[in-house]
Parts: sequence; structure tokens; C-alpha cells
Amino acid sequence: MSVPVFEEFEPAADCGCPGCARQRRDLALGLPVRAGGHPAAHGARRALVLVTAAGVALGGGGAAMATALPQPSAPFTPFTPADLTEPAADTAARPGAPEPGSPEPDTPQGGRGPLHGAPGPGGQPSPNADPTTSQVSAATLRKTSRTEIINRAKLWVTAQVPYSMEKYWTDGYRQDCSGYISMAWNLRSNEWTGSLDRFADRVDRTELQPGDILLFHNPANPTRGSHVTIFGGWTDYTHTSYVAYEQTKPRTRKQATPMAYWENSNRYVAYRYKGLVGSVGTGGTTGGATSAATPYPGIAMFGTGANNAYVTQLGRLLVDRGGKPFYSKGPGPKWGEADRRATQAFQLAQGWKGKEADGLPGPETWKLLVTGKGRNIGGSSGSSGSSSNATAFPGRGSFRPGQSNAYVEKLGKQLVKRGFGKHYLSGPGPRWTEADRRNVEAFQRAQGWRGAAADGYPGPETWRRLFR
Repeated sequence: MSVPVFEEFEPAADCGCPGCARQRRDLALGLPVRAGGHPAAHGARRALVLVTAAGVALGGGGAAMATALPQPSAPFTPFTPADLTEPAADTAARPGAPEPGSPEPDTPQGGRGPLHGAPGPGGQPSPNADPTTSQVSAATLRKTSRTEIINRAKLWVTAQVPYSMEKYWTDGYRQDCSGYISMAWNLRSNEWTGSLDRFADRVDRTELQPGDILLFHNPANPTRGSHVTIFGGWTDYTHTSYVAYEQTKPRTRKQATPMAYWENSNRYVAYRYKGLVGSVGTGGTTGGATSAATPYPGIAMFGTGANNAYVTQLGRLLVDRGGKPFYSKGPGPKWGEADRRATQAFQLAQGWKGKEADGLPGPETWKLLVTGKGRNIGGSSGSSGSSSNATAFPGRGSFRPGQSNAYVEKLGKQLVKRGFGKHYLSGPGPRWTEADRRNVEAFQRAQGWRGAAADGYPGPETWRRLFR
């Protein structure tokens, strides 16, 4: 009789043994053993190879031999890092391993671990956590600012780092979403979505500032949906979307993202790095207490020729208060006519005239902006202001498809007040819609206008008559 050839092959798709089920799952996720694939699956497949090959050689006796194999006495359980190839005695001392008695669930991100190939202090494991809270002390963390976090995040965006759950970038951080946060926060180790909260304090979404994160960890099955992004700032004053820096397939990206994410949005939690230190001109856009900590820098920081972080901060605060229509791009650090006009519009909204509304921010203008007080551009009130009367026509560009600003909402509310809101099914809101256009058209026709004079887009005369 010829000697059977023992070749490895893939088990049948309908094999129900725990090893094969796990093997099929690992193949689908693309995980090798070192990145989370379970060694038992490899052993089970080897056993099936031997049984099947022997069955072929002996004329179909493989089925009987298969029934003779030892059957598992307990249900198959998810692996822990202790299941990897290192001896159990070494597991507790391995950098990034969980504390004894607290196994981590399976995750496609891999477990916590040191920086890859990074010698010296950069390759040390995570700081020791308080055993009663599992939280990392802020005193043990590297200090960093919001500006530094965003600048590090931009490095991977510029380099277009490919997404990978197994590979490491040249800086030693794993090329997945949690490795990206570990890099941006300058952590001493590669973390995962199940451990990043140890390095941060939870904050309300309304308090988000650039450099904070939005984290969703699914403890029931971390391979389903778990993700984390870096908050880069609100896209506009509505706070319904933000600029997200994230590591996702196929590579690192920066893009406007719905708050908090495309899927599982209500399950994302906002966190702030514990090692954060204050920095000037971080680009905060909420106009809350964090921005209020920045004192007025002086008039020399603004005006023709100015180029600094305070100009960026001013622009973003103005956008948050309804000044977005003045900016075709930015805001940025270089002072421009858009900054002057937006500042002047904010000053006029307060009822100021003459030199008090010259478009250059003085101490009072700055105070109202960073505390969120006073009237918004367009007339709506801030946190403690009161409604204002009609303001100057903001320009036709504020009322076009895709526009979202305070002027659109103000227009809609005035249309409703004047009895021309029948086309609104909801709202009105800050985003220009066909309902806005049709209501404006109805108002224009009521003035006796026809043709191009009643196209549904407000001009100066429409605006004047509507608010008079």
C-alpha cells in the first residue's frame, strides 16, 4: 500500500467543531495567531488534515476516526493574551499584558503593547494603573498641547499611512485607529479601544475641543463597530458635524463627519487626554470656558500684516457665532478682509457704531466671543444676549444650495412670522432648502413681483421688506 501524502487543506465550510468555526472567523478577519488568531484553530485544522488524509488512505474510515477524536468538555471561550505562544509565567511581565484576572476580549486591533521597534523610554509599556480604578495617573503621562496633538495627527494624513491591524509605522505605532490615537497623544505604548479611556477624562460632547477623541468600544464584540476618531473642530455653528482625523481603510484621512459617526453615533463617548496642557490659539470653536481662559492678546495681534494663532482663534469663534458666510476658506492665521468683515458684523450685531464697529477686535469684542455672550451675527442671541432687530442684508451668497448659516435660519423664522412658512415640514433651520426658496418666492409674489424678481432667492429689497 502506498504511503498517504499529508497535505494541509481548508476544512469544510459546514464543519461545526469549535476549532473550524474559529478558523473560519479568523480567516475572515485576516488575523494571524500573533495578532489575535487563536492557536486552537490551527491545531484543529492540522487534526482534520490527518484524519481526512488517513480516511482517504484507508478507504473511507476517516469518519470513524473523527468520532474517536477527543471532544471538548466545555464550550469554546474567547482567547486572552495569555493564550499566545509565550509561557504563562511570562505573560504577566510582558509589556502591555492585562492584569491577572482581567482578560481582554478578542479585538482586531490587537492588545495593548509597547511601541514596535522603539528602544529606550519610547518602548516602555503603559504606565501602571490604579488597581482600584484601572485609570492612569495624569502625573505619569507625557504632557502635550492640543496644537501638538493635531500636528501629529496631520503627519499620518500627509504620509497617507495605510490601515493595518498588524503593521507598524516608522514611529513604532500600530497602523489602526487606536494606534493612531496612541501616536497623536504621544503615549508610551500602543493601546486599543478597550484601554484608551484609561488615559482620558470623559467630557460632554458640547465641550469637545481639537485634540479630544470620540470613542466607541463594543465590549460584547470589539470586532463589531469599535472605532475612535480625533476631534478636529466643528465644521459650522450648528455643531452637527466636525472635522475628524481617523485611521481607517484604506489610509489615514481628514474629513467632515456627522456627529458622532456614520454608524453607532449615539454610542460614541467624548474623552479628553489627561496629560493635556494649556496652549495659546488651539483653535477651539465653542466659545465656552476653555476659550475664555485665553486672555485678550492685544490689538497688535490683529489687523493688516498680522499672522498668528490668535487670528485663527478669532476666525473660528466668529464662524461659531454666525460668521461663516464671510469666509470662502479658512479661517487661518493670516489676517484678511474676511476677518475684518466678520468682526465688524459681530460688532454691529451688538448695536455698536462708528469706531466701536471698525472690524478690529478690542477687549470687549474678544470677551463676548470667548465667553459666548452677546448677540450672534444675524441677530440670534448668545448665552446671555437678547434678540436684536433686523441686520444688514448679508449678501446673496448666503442663500444658495449647500449653504448653512444663521442668516438662513433668521430668514426662515421671519417668513413664518409674516405668514409665509407653509412649505416648511420641519424647522426652519440653518441649512438652505427648497422649502426656504418656495417660501421666499411666495413672499416675493405677494409684493407683486414676477419673473426673475420672484425667483425665491432673497435680494436686498426682499430682505428689507421682510424685516421692516
